[in-house]
Amino acid sequence: MDEERRNTMWAFIITGALILISLLYYSVNIYYIYLIVYIWFGFAYGMMLQYGRFCFASASRDLFAAGVPRMAVGIMIALIFFSLVQAFLASVNMSTFHPAPFGIHMLIAGTIFGIGMVLAGGCASGSLYKIGEGNGTSILAVIFGLSLGQAIFVDLGGVFDKLVPQSWAESARAKAWIPSYITQSGWFDQYLVGYVWNKPQYTIAKLISGGHPKAIHYFIGNSFINAILPAVIILVLVYIKWARKGFIKKRRKQKGTIGLGDELAGIWAMITASKRTSLMGVLIGITAGIHILAIKAMQVKFGVNNFGQLLTRMGHGLDFSARAKLYDPSFTATLSNIKKIVGDVTVGNTVFDPGYWYITSQEAQFGAWILEKLGWNMHDNMFFGYVNGVPELWRNPALWMSLGIIFGSMVMARLQNEFRFKWPKGELYVWGILGGLLMGFGSRPSLGCNIGAFFIRASGGDPNGWVYGTGMVLGAFIGVKFFNWWTERKMAKEMEEF
Repeated sequence: MDEERRNTMWAFIITGALILISLLYYSVNIYYIYLIVYIWFGFAYGMMLQYGRFCFASASRDLFAAGVPRMAVGIMIALIFFSLVQAFLASVNMSTFHPAPFGIHMLIAGTIFGIGMVLAGGCASGSLYKIGEGNGTSILAVIFGLSLGQAIFVDLGGVFDKLVPQSWAESARAKAWIPSYITQSGWFDQYLVGYVWNKPQYTIAKLISGGHPKAIHYFIGNSFINAILPAVIILVLVYIKWARKGFIKKRRKQKGTIGLGDELAGIWAMITASKRTSLMGVLIGITAGIHILAIKAMQVKFGVNNFGQLLTRMGHGLDFSARAKLYDPSFTATLSNIKKIVGDVTVGNTVFDPGYWYITSQEAQFGAWILEKLGWNMHDNMFFGYVNGVPELWRNPALWMSLGIIFGSMVMARLQNEFRFKWPKGELYVWGILGGLLMGFGSRPSLGCNIGAFFIRASGGDPNGWVYGTGMVLGAFIGVKFFNWWTERKMAKEMEEF
């Protein structure tokens, strides 16, 4: 059997297996439709990411290292279309989006993440689709960095607890609904409770409407002001810096004089230079919006706002976050006493259920699940114990979304004859693990990654997205400069030895 036929067969086998898994879930309980929706949207993301070679790390690296704007253009196009769909969904009260606490921590976290994604050779979403292509470096980045690294990061104590500012500790202790073992130890718990959750949350629509937005505010504020206008400005700047010179040189030879129409033609030529990436940008933006609508429809259908409530109905209450109280005999509060609204997320009877495209938190849950099986208690902290839970792998909707991305990418890579398993060699081991760790460390303080902290928020009207994105680009620039230095140093050493 030739390679093309073998790849096609594998594509059908993988797709058929996911269909079978979906039917099995449905046969067990109708509530699992909620989880099935996540599987197939993940599958769609994976196919589109692989086909368009869509990666935020590639966008930054291609710009700074090679002067190629293709991927950066695709991301801005996706953001524009997603913002329009999000504005419509918000205007008809069918959105699951919620903004994040605003602060300087977003810039710092984005910078750390940006460095990590360049070292690992892929962002959070890019690393998943590259696993589907057989990239071994991405496997290391996801398992040891995004998964185990994140889980350990949020549960570390010791010397890290001594670095907690007094103001964080005092603010955390003042919240009586949280048990003392959370507020008096655990640096990340005190960071969340005593710092991040005290920060304000904004969307432009709420700011320009006095807190009571209508449809026009969602389209003008969230979509146009916070997403479309910045994206267009970025496209123009990218054109001027990286694409204009070559286009204008050819245009001047043809016409002799250059006007505004020629400049607009140059921008359009840049956008359409890679039809494959630009088309995927449009489709990803629209699909991400439909994903929000589908999850909201599931919530309305079943009368819930989190998959944890469905787990409870199915008798799997130990999966959700309130399981933490089982680890603290002195804590006798009821579920109603520990529930608290943080943004639009109900703490207590919940598992991680973002309601839209999201990466990293579910990988952290995967790492925590592994560590708990090895005897490490991961429920004695705020991140897992009270907000996200550690559900069994087969009952984790967001984790199934990540698996869907991997399998969707694998199917597309097979159909394109681009699947090649490549185990890393030499220093790629180091870059994969180190880059994954930095991505994990950069995604937790910001409560998201290149998707959850930048793409979703910037297109949803949250200015936090651009703060994180600025840090991410800065980190990517640092990462590219580091790699240039490392490569030159390595080549110089090899030439000296020669």
